[in-house]
Amino acid sequence: MFKVTIEDNVIELKEPMTLEKLACNYRVEDRPLIVAALVNNKLRELFYEVDEDAEITWVDLTQSDGIRMYQRTLAFVFIRAAMEVFRDIHVNVRHSLSKGLYCDFDYHRELNADDIDKIKTRMDEIISKGEVIHKASVSLDEAKTIFEDLEFRTKAKLLKYREHDFINIYTCGWLKNYFYGYMLPNVSYLTRYDIMKYDQGVILRHPVVSEPMDLPEFVEHKKIAKIFKESEAWGEIVSVSNVFELNDEIEKNNYKELMILGEALHEKKVAQIADQITQLDKKVILIAGPSSSGKTTFANRLRIQLMVNGYNPITLSTDDYFVDREFTPRDENGDFDFESIDAVDVNLFNEHLAALVDGKCVELPTFNFVEGKKEYNGKFLQIHEHQPIIIEGIHGLNERLTSQIDHEHKFKIYISALTQLNIDDHNRIPTTDSRLIRRIVRDSKYRGHNAKRTIQLWASVRRGEEKNIFPFQEEADVMFNSALSFELAVLKKHAEPLLQAIESDCEEYKEAKRLLKFLSYFESIDDDQLVPITSILKEFIGGSYFTE
Repeated sequence: MFKVTIEDNVIELKEPMTLEKLACNYRVEDRPLIVAALVNNKLRELFYEVDEDAEITWVDLTQSDGIRMYQRTLAFVFIRAAMEVFRDIHVNVRHSLSKGLYCDFDYHRELNADDIDKIKTRMDEIISKGEVIHKASVSLDEAKTIFEDLEFRTKAKLLKYREHDFINIYTCGWLKNYFYGYMLPNVSYLTRYDIMKYDQGVILRHPVVSEPMDLPEFVEHKKIAKIFKESEAWGEIVSVSNVFELNDEIEKNNYKELMILGEALHEKKVAQIADQITQLDKKVILIAGPSSSGKTTFANRLRIQLMVNGYNPITLSTDDYFVDREFTPRDENGDFDFESIDAVDVNLFNEHLAALVDGKCVELPTFNFVEGKKEYNGKFLQIHEHQPIIIEGIHGLNERLTSQIDHEHKFKIYISALTQLNIDDHNRIPTTDSRLIRRIVRDSKYRGHNAKRTIQLWASVRRGEEKNIFPFQEEADVMFNSALSFELAVLKKHAEPLLQAIESDCEEYKEAKRLLKFLSYFESIDDDQLVPITSILKEFIGGSYFTE
């Protein structure tokens, strides 16, 4: 006999039982789908057998871990269906797009809508049969043979850098595959999904954390899609589009040129944006982007390029325009919501900005964060010709922030870190993971936060981005991709000890373990001196000309 505690209920078991069987009593119609569990604070798949005293917490589709498992399993079925319908096709799982997963194909022709319908029909057939997904640990030699037979070449090559001498392989019907992370136990769990033709590929649509019971409304993000496409094309130009190719460059000691090329591309893009602003003679430059996208360094590099063009830009901080603390809105938990646009005195900001654009002199406030109120300390500002105002902040693309400024005077820039690297053809590197690792390193160095605290705050940060940043990204005049193909190889040595310090009994441990596994795929670039002092990466690892 042993005891299992689930949602404050204690159950006595006489023999081992799978999590899937235990979950049966907790599945109700109005509850999001249970897809995994934490067993004694370790993430486990539903086919895991409980055979000792344990505390169990269900993982469902309201959690990122649950959505990732759903998405991986959906991709697995999609890959199999495509390979069954079209002989010699190769599926590439690219990136998130419009709250779905964008995939494309290597095939002798572009697939049309009828072709996609055939794949969807085959997926429906596989799912309706409720086929079980099996998991087995195999040697690296056996895995290499499996991948080479299936012509999964990037998977086979990456085995060279694997730390362990075995690997977990999943099987669905005849198809064997490897996925970075856990899977659902049965394809019948994929109750809500869709597949739609998009550009040269498809978008696999699935539930998301904010809408776990249904598919979210499709909203096209043309500009983000274009940036992803440019990023992937750049990866092909420099022959580094997956982790194996990066590791290979590091092992051959060719990574220094790769670093120079990446930094040169950034500088060229910033210079092009500065030229565009100069040509249009814009007065107000608005820079927005999610956490750890490198906004501060980008804004400073843009300022320098504008100075090269004969401009003398000044910066204006929205932080000094916070409403007094007593008027700060609160979130659903009753805490101050400093990321809400209503935390900013929008009327005063617009009034001052309009006056500055008209050439008037304005006394600027300084926000006293200790007292929680604005103060006026004789700080006056008046701008002149060829002196644009740079405003960097999360609300830069929200029209409310600058509603009194004519569109002809504004130039909006969206910045994010959209990596072109994938682990292999079927395992992508989520942009959010890259940004979280950036933030963990920066918070430790500059903000006195350990990795545990950064991970604790991340869900709140992500909710703020979904509410205040992502809905406005398509409003941008231009987008800048701050990702560098080599950055995770540089960040690895900084992030690993911070993540390893998280205790195994902490709630944040499972996320730390996941990120450590993710970083284990990368060979390390150890010399930070190779990263230029103006690099966006220096904003996180230290030594930046702009932040130190």
